[in-house]
Amino acid sequence: MDKYIFDESNGLWYELIGDYYFPCLTVPAEEKQPVGIWGQRHLRYIREYRKARYTSLLLGGSLNSYLADIDQQAQERLDIIIRQMAQAQGITETLKVTDQMAWVGRVNNIRASATEIVNKEIIYA
Repeated sequence: MDKYIFDESNGLWYELIGDYYFPCLTVPAEEKQPVGIWGQRHLRYIREYRKARYTSLLLGGSLNSYLADIDQQAQERLDIIIRQMAQAQGITETLKVTDQMAWVGRVNNIRASATEIVNKEIIYA
């Protein structure tokens, strides 16, 4: 028997392993991009709750670029929300100079709220 055969009906090559022919499948190579905390959170979410989407992205070779894009969108959205909320609440550099503990408390509160918003809108949507 031949080690490799080609099936014209589906266009796949098959390799003989033992007594059976298995398709020669490979995942397309994709460009490596850095994925931050937001992309990693979304990866955990789709891997556990959106398995079909995860498998489709993985086999299509676009998972890493998709996660890098989600990471970038989430970080930009977080920055915008923090800036807008700080402006709306009147948190300025003068407050930072005059009362540091109040400034830290308010900024931490804004950061926590913004993180929840980004999680709901982008990461777990």
